[in-house]
Amino acid sequence: MKKFTAFLILAATLISCDQSKSYDEFAQVENKKQDYAIIPLPQKMETSNGIFVIDENTQIQASEELSQEAEFLADYIGEIAGFTPAIKSDRDEVERSISLKISIDFDQDEAYNLKITHEKVVVEGASAKGVFYGIQTLKQLLPLKSKFQNESATISIPAVAISDAPAFNYRGMHLDVARHIFPVAFIKKYIDLIAIHKMNTFHWHLTEDQGWRIEIKQYPKLTEIGSIRKETMIEKNFDPYKGDGKEYGGYYTQEEVKDIVEYAAKRHVTVIPEIELPGHSRAVLAAYPELGNNTGPYEVATKWGVFDEILAPKEETFEFLENVLTEVMELFPSEYIHIGGDEAPKTEWEKSTQAQEVIKREGLKDEHELQSYFIRRIEKFLNKNGRQIIGWDEILEGGLAPNATVMSWRGNQGGIEAAKQKHNVVMTPNTHLYFDHYQANPENEPLAIGGNSTVEHVYSFDPVPEELSTEEAKYIMGAQANVWTEYMKDSDYVEYMILPRMTALSEVVWTYPEERNWEEFKSRLTEFKKHYDEMDLNYATHVFEDSQSIKNEPTAAK
Repeated sequence: MKKFTAFLILAATLISCDQSKSYDEFAQVENKKQDYAIIPLPQKMETSNGIFVIDENTQIQASEELSQEAEFLADYIGEIAGFTPAIKSDRDEVERSISLKISIDFDQDEAYNLKITHEKVVVEGASAKGVFYGIQTLKQLLPLKSKFQNESATISIPAVAISDAPAFNYRGMHLDVARHIFPVAFIKKYIDLIAIHKMNTFHWHLTEDQGWRIEIKQYPKLTEIGSIRKETMIEKNFDPYKGDGKEYGGYYTQEEVKDIVEYAAKRHVTVIPEIELPGHSRAVLAAYPELGNNTGPYEVATKWGVFDEILAPKEETFEFLENVLTEVMELFPSEYIHIGGDEAPKTEWEKSTQAQEVIKREGLKDEHELQSYFIRRIEKFLNKNGRQIIGWDEILEGGLAPNATVMSWRGNQGGIEAAKQKHNVVMTPNTHLYFDHYQANPENEPLAIGGNSTVEHVYSFDPVPEELSTEEAKYIMGAQANVWTEYMKDSDYVEYMILPRMTALSEVVWTYPEERNWEEFKSRLTEFKKHYDEMDLNYATHVFEDSQSIKNEPTAAK
């Protein structure tokens, strides 16, 4: 009995439970600070003595509308303990249950309460999404699977009362699959990481100069030709150019896309597709050169950068884009469709008789207004189909489309300008949230595009620029990190570049600035990284080390 009591006092996660003893004994267990290393930090958390024990008698109670969340939790517990709790209706009388509930007593759709005592666990949310985020917090309080070595193990959860909701509605991660494509299994793993961090948006960058990555049935050449480049530039050998001589390609079928979108929806992650226009279109023009400005022949780009080739502003182009976007909308139920709009040189339009005729016909001032005209045409089509456009901050040039949302990537200025014009904004500045940037001394790091954003630098970001008034700040929807993959050739590389910076961002977009503290966060992060190890993730370790002089290759053993 002494050994059993000692385990309880230490709040051990693996205990040999004598079922003849009263569960009331568990009310006296003293928990430790590290038992509550939750990321992102909840709005309000009150800890107390006591543990709730999950054993083979524990059941999950949920209404039918929360059956998906109940199954998600039951499966997770099953992975840890070797037994899967039964799921019961919320109308059944159940002792020692984990209860999932929807309540109208919340102001925010994603809000939740989590209450754990020695007698029961209650996860209560404003919606299924809120309940899901409560479950994500509960998962962090559960022990790791690696703690359990036998099928008779039971699980203890520390007592706590949490009341929580996010600071921002938009909490996103971007992934470029056009420069380098990644397997469906990794895309799902990426979505799992988004969900674990209580983020809610996956921005899927599907098209580029270097490759078209989504099947469009009406235009098969987009994948037959546009998805393949003859080779890839070696590292940064721009001038003189040096290629690897290896054909590179691939794309996602519509069935794969549907599977990924469904997978994300079960984790309350919205997938926003990006179809680049009018620039970054070399892959399109290689497949359908008639959509260009008579500057061919065209080929899928083999090096990185910005190219003069751009879609022609003619009716054939708009018909093509509307047909493509129709298929895209059938695959993605998201309110937003990302249309790019960035880095679109006007050189070809300046020299194009056809483009100049459009400028004259529409009474436009210059080529910048021609781009605005182009974007407005696409926005009108998407709005007619119940969707909204979102684009990079260059869509401000020549005048914003009426209902456009802006992603501010060139620092904060685009976001400030758009918010002052009363347009919604997602902050994605390259000063803080470009995870293709170095995160330590470049001499000791795998190749990156440049820059330097440490975990601490990411954590210091405030999505609301101080230049905005209280009223203008309401247009800041949230923030997202961008992951451009010119130099990330495999999934291990991506994991290394996003973690633990993604974890820092998760707290930036969930927790209010006045509640955030770097040193305190770093302490919780040390505990949180155990989840990285459990998932076999290839994360960067600089923030966990005393010295940053150690070389960390992205494919190194963890």
